[in-house]
Amino acid sequence: MAYLNAGRVGLVGAPTYRMLADATWRTLREILSENEIPFGWNQSEGVVTFEDTGSRVLLRSLHAAESLRGTNLAWFGIDELTYCAESAWTRLEGRLRDPAAARLCGFGVWTPKAHDWVYRRFVAAGEINYKTIFAKPYENRHMLDAAPDFYERLKKSYDPEFFRQEALGEYVAACQSRVYRCFDRNDHVSKQTRRTHLPLLWALDFNVDPMCSVVAQIDGGRLHVLGEIVLRRAGTAEACEQFRARFLPHYRGVTVYGDASGHRMQTAGSSDYQIVRDQLGRGDWGPFSYKTGRSNPAVRDRVALTNSLLRNADGDIRLEVDPGCGELIRDLEEVNYQADTSAIDKDRDKSRTHLSDALGYLIWEEFGPRARVGEQNRPLI
Repeated sequence: MAYLNAGRVGLVGAPTYRMLADATWRTLREILSENEIPFGWNQSEGVVTFEDTGSRVLLRSLHAAESLRGTNLAWFGIDELTYCAESAWTRLEGRLRDPAAARLCGFGVWTPKAHDWVYRRFVAAGEINYKTIFAKPYENRHMLDAAPDFYERLKKSYDPEFFRQEALGEYVAACQSRVYRCFDRNDHVSKQTRRTHLPLLWALDFNVDPMCSVVAQIDGGRLHVLGEIVLRRAGTAEACEQFRARFLPHYRGVTVYGDASGHRMQTAGSSDYQIVRDQLGRGDWGPFSYKTGRSNPAVRDRVALTNSLLRNADGDIRLEVDPGCGELIRDLEEVNYQADTSAIDKDRDKSRTHLSDALGYLIWEEFGPRARVGEQNRPLI
């Protein structure tokens, strides 16, 4: 589009600034460099200039549709369209009005996400106004030549519905509103016993009302949730007192996980994690360690990983919950997405999501993807 519309303005957008910087712009830059296409980059304005044609490409986050009013466009492209609001598409479509454009065009790329607005507009409505192209599984020979077991590995990491959606590109309608759709109390709830030869894993979600945490252990690659601590109108110090009362002594050690907000300083001058260190750093615990990131993982990735432990595409179950964890079980059964979005509904019941969030932080640290060792000048898959 930049070459067809020489000297004109186009736009490449992504749902958020982070996705724009970490994925869309990085990939675009790699493609231009690898194909020896000369370009300039104005970081302060977020503009790429094609030196051969003088075409300008605006790189924009699409999280606020109203900000897209303004300049006439010759073309636009949207990455990860299903994570954008429909209003972003309609705003950009309305800007395809450059009278000097050789070819007006708007396009988007996406992975299916239930029967959302993208499905209704581009799939269910047929090809009256738009053309939709489906890339089927196993068509990407370049990727499969490099990683022949690509799909088999994803089966181990994804739950069945997520595998069909993300790997096979299918539209999956069943249970689309439930966040933890793979949870079934008949399969996942059973009496759990503390293993004295293994460390305790304590994961926290820092709130005042309720203050929530879960205690678990990993044995043979399976996660066993032993208990939960739910305190009303309480803080981190009170949670430490409860943890100490219920689980001290434990001589094989404790690892702490949790919300990245726990690193922020409170008005008293200590962070939540510092309070944990002060309260529990001494005692009959054995080794005491922390696995707490400076930022939380993406909700979508954390939820997908939790579902894969509940049941992956091969049918393996690697997560069990003690029946005494009543609030966590309610989370796994009742937490839903907001209608037609990928955002978790935290407003319908203020008591929900906290325990499943805490569990998710632990799962991400122990079962999530690991950073690659050594630098690579190309993607491995």
